[in-house]
Amino acid sequence: MRINFITLFPQLIKSYFGDSILKNAHEKKLFETEYLNPRDFSTHKHKKVDAPMIGGGAGMLISPEVIKQTLNRIKEQTHIVFVTPSAKRFTQKDAKRLSTQKSITLVSGRYEGIDDRVIETYANEVFSIGDYILTGGELPSLIISDAILRNIPGILGNKDSLTEESFENGYLEAPNFTKPIIFEDLQVNSTFLKGNHSKISDLKNSMAKIKTRYFRPDIYSQKGTKYEK
Repeated sequence: MRINFITLFPQLIKSYFGDSILKNAHEKKLFETEYLNPRDFSTHKHKKVDAPMIGGGAGMLISPEVIKQTLNRIKEQTHIVFVTPSAKRFTQKDAKRLSTQKSITLVSGRYEGIDDRVIETYANEVFSIGDYILTGGELPSLIISDAILRNIPGILGNKDSLTEESFENGYLEAPNFTKPIIFEDLQVNSTFLKGNHSKISDLKNSMAKIKTRYFRPDIYSQKGTKYEK
């Protein structure tokens, strides 16, 4: 896979791929990255990329022409994604679906955002990562790219890690524990210590449902499952 990042601050994104799992995967060429700064394609003598909003309003917008020129520099066929709080919520299902794309382009806004006409013209999809506002689109682009990349075969060391995570079976992931057996007077359930994998699986499934019901009742209600004691 190839991910193109369109951003006014490429270094904010580049540094994320300099450590840990994604660094190793990048060095193994399991995915490629490219960074395009709209300032490099601005025709303004001072390389400006923003302009006041038509009709008034606080702040500035990134102009559509400079985003168009930046997108035109991408030679391969690519799936274009804009990030904005004014969009549907990005989910794990989206991450898994998009992990099959050969090329994805993530467009990060700044200031008050991007002229909506360029989004309407060029976006294949538009995503939000939550109901809050950030200073720029770089963090959402990183979150989306990370979620997508970890679903590509070979990037995670243990492929089974993907099957036991939150949202994979419609519930949050069950609580996990390590040594010591007793911590702050809290003891790991004895079922985990007896080696009966069938009973452990049943227990974790039950705990996942309880956790989901408590922390994410919205997800729990969608499953249409009665609470199991």
